[in-house]
Amino acid sequence: MPTYVFKGRNRLGEVLVGERIAESREMLRQMLRREQVMLTTVKEKGREIAVPKIAKRGKVKTKDLAIFARQFSVMIDAGLPLVQCLDILASQQANKFFQQVLTQVRQDVEEGATLAAALARHPKVFDQLFVNMIEAGETGGILDLILQRLSTFIEKIVKLKRDVVSAMIYPAAVVCIAVVVVAAIMIFVIPQFQAIFLGLLGPGELLPLPTRIVMGVSHFIAGWGGLVVLVAIIGIALALRMYYKTPGGRRRIDYLVLKAPLIGKILLKIAVARFARTLSTLLSSGVPILQALDITARTAGNVIVEAAITKIREGVERGESFVEPLKATDIFPNMVAQMVGIGEQTGALDGMLGKIADFYEQEVDAAIANLLTMIEPLMIGFLGVTIGSIVIAMYLPLFTLIGKLSNSH
Repeated sequence: MPTYVFKGRNRLGEVLVGERIAESREMLRQMLRREQVMLTTVKEKGREIAVPKIAKRGKVKTKDLAIFARQFSVMIDAGLPLVQCLDILASQQANKFFQQVLTQVRQDVEEGATLAAALARHPKVFDQLFVNMIEAGETGGILDLILQRLSTFIEKIVKLKRDVVSAMIYPAAVVCIAVVVVAAIMIFVIPQFQAIFLGLLGPGELLPLPTRIVMGVSHFIAGWGGLVVLVAIIGIALALRMYYKTPGGRRRIDYLVLKAPLIGKILLKIAVARFARTLSTLLSSGVPILQALDITARTAGNVIVEAAITKIREGVERGESFVEPLKATDIFPNMVAQMVGIGEQTGALDGMLGKIADFYEQEVDAAIANLLTMIEPLMIGFLGVTIGSIVIAMYLPLFTLIGKLSNSH
């Protein structure tokens, strides 16, 4: 029979460490329970696995987390033991940081910890939503189903983010290319024209006003002015970032973002979709509504939306229906409140929230498409006016010189 190294506490709270021979971990647990010792950690002697020290800095992509949950669900459904699942998932991870985290989780589970408790030790990788859903799955004996729901939830959130980012890539790329092209013209091309024009001017003659303005801007950008502007932009960005880290600054910026023209409505729809999707997933997994609202608030991503969800939670805690505090927030559209009310009355709140999330995710896609349709001609028009103005300003002196040559003949 194997020998186990264990650590536990007796009824006086004293820590006990020792070795015992037992047929299995469960037999050892029962043996120590009869001696009024609560087992905290246990591992088989001679099979201890050295867990590499987890790097302080590391990141796990949301996509990797979704794949992990999906594969974990399939393995649990196939009947593989929990420790073996974690061992396989850790061994196939390309991300070394994630591999170290899963190895530590596997060892914690092997030593007697629950999966939820082992995951909770790594809050940078597994957030409250993930841990609480796993805990609900372990308690209800539906861990494979919960992992499947988790992977679906994460995949939907990833898709929503990807759609927003991919939609913004085109206008951002056009603006960046336009800035580079205009800067290159101002720094390298305009000074050449300036040298030619000044050589052809007679005594007391001035270049046309538009030409002088363009040359002044060129001189400013080519000199220290361009560097000053660049430093100022970086300084403003850093100052805003520091201001955003303060409670008051974050609240004010989050409020202004939601009220911003064009993008404000899109960001609000994204917030509503995220709220509905998160709360639906938690409730359908058996997490109590107050705890689910608390987790949803913490993962809202916007302080104003977080405060609104917190007010809803406080109302529900006082015994109010879900709908009344939801309407009182002035954040969520009336349609959301009506659908939530129907879901609450019929006892299908989680399903109704899922439908709300589906609807608003489609609304986000349509709103982004409409925004791009509107932005594209505006960008083309702006670039045409900017480049056209520079070209015309450079050709005006040529027209003047050609007119003088024609008059002289």
